[in-house]
Amino acid sequence: MEIKASICCVLLLLHSLSSAKDVNLEVKGVTHIATTDENFICATIDWWPPNKCDYNQCPWGEAGILNLDLFNDILINAIKAFSPLRIRLGGSLEDQIVYQIGEEEECPVMKKKSDGLFGFGKGCLPRKRWDEVNEFLNKTGVKFTFGLNALNGKENSKEDKVKWVGDWDPTNAISLMEYSISKGYKIDSYELGNELCSGGVSAKINSVQYAKDITQLRSLVNMLYQNTSTRPKVLGPAGFYNKEWFDSFLENVGHGVVDGVTHHIYNLGPGNDKDLINKVQDPYYLSKVAQTFKDVSESVKEFTPRAGAWVGESGGAYNSGGNDVSNTFVNGFWYLDQLGMTATFNHKVYCRQALVGGNYAMLNTTNFIPNPDYYGALLWHRLMGRNVLSVSHEGSPLLRTYAHCSKKGHGITVLLINMSNSTTFRVSLVNDMNLYLDKEGGSPNQMREEYHLTPEDGNIQSQVVLLNGTPLKLTQSLEIPKMKPKLVDPSSTVKVKPDSIVFVNSRSFHAPACS
Repeated sequence: MEIKASICCVLLLLHSLSSAKDVNLEVKGVTHIATTDENFICATIDWWPPNKCDYNQCPWGEAGILNLDLFNDILINAIKAFSPLRIRLGGSLEDQIVYQIGEEEECPVMKKKSDGLFGFGKGCLPRKRWDEVNEFLNKTGVKFTFGLNALNGKENSKEDKVKWVGDWDPTNAISLMEYSISKGYKIDSYELGNELCSGGVSAKINSVQYAKDITQLRSLVNMLYQNTSTRPKVLGPAGFYNKEWFDSFLENVGHGVVDGVTHHIYNLGPGNDKDLINKVQDPYYLSKVAQTFKDVSESVKEFTPRAGAWVGESGGAYNSGGNDVSNTFVNGFWYLDQLGMTATFNHKVYCRQALVGGNYAMLNTTNFIPNPDYYGALLWHRLMGRNVLSVSHEGSPLLRTYAHCSKKGHGITVLLINMSNSTTFRVSLVNDMNLYLDKEGGSPNQMREEYHLTPEDGNIQSQVVLLNGTPLKLTQSLEIPKMKPKLVDPSSTVKVKPDSIVFVNSRSFHAPACS
């Protein structure tokens, strides 16, 4: 009897530790609620030198653009896999960079300076390096955004040392543009300044002055790039959202000046926060930033509807991210949830800080081997189409769900994020209008594709991610591995295991918005 009792206790304990719940996921497939850019996924490259340090760590190494190994095969292959990847070159130090082109002969090496912006003095982009960067971009087929120095020609206000006053001097930027045009370099977009909005971070510009400066940039781009089909877009203001500042800027800038309204998000707090790992698994905490996405989207719609809202930079945790969290599997709960959330609020592009560098990099800073978030981003890029669909369920808030029309072919792609460490969700895709089928169905020839991402050994802080149970590792030729789906009968439920992320591509789901 005692043995039987012990067995019962063990079974009860196992049941309490692991459970399964059925969830009907209702997909509204008749109309889409938002649209993204075809190249929604974006990653950043920064200017930080090796001695950029936070919390007694210096996690940038040689990842800044002036030192980055542009001939590394793993880096090149990781970018090529997106075909194309959108990349933004910018960041905190861009407003202290001069370009050694045209009349600019001096080329200062950036050094630490106690009274400099972000603790550094002026730096320089040598012409030779600009040539190398563009050779690299051309080789990898990148859609490229370049952040211009917005403080050139300005000076500190006598009343407020953080505030910069005076008109932007575009002379150096014009030289860069003219040289780039003469060489045939392809620039998808120019962005003006970095984090100069509202209170700024280390420097700030008045909203009316910034509107004046970016209007000047628009005029220069229109004048220098005569061919409208290849003319770069103009982006700004590249800072943290403040309704009063943004509305004033957009009201003064007028229609047709900016093509993308860029804002930055670091909603997880500092990289050394001991609670960081809990924040990225807390759906209530993650949802707090939704209001910002909604407000930005509404401001853009009100003042400049032709332009789209962009997340121009987001690393989750600021000051280079959190080691053993930002570069591990668990960070995917935050990152992929951010992608899904911003898309529903009609954002066109989402730029992840950073492609390489810091603890929040998509690629390892020293050897460029992909971290788990790289593979999540690549699956999104390949599977999630432009049209965003509304989804809802009455299950646990630990199951986060998003749906888009599929990027290729008919049907829909659903993203399921299970933040529970004990519950498996058995998800049925339900058509809300019941126009064709009560639940997902279809012929056996239209097998459902599933991509299950889980951490190696069940450790959510692993830097190795499994796809359908197999570790994703570079091939012997240092290329990104093929990411093959598991084929499943469409009449079955999607089993979303604890601590897992699943992309589901269903061609048999009839969504009029995706036809």
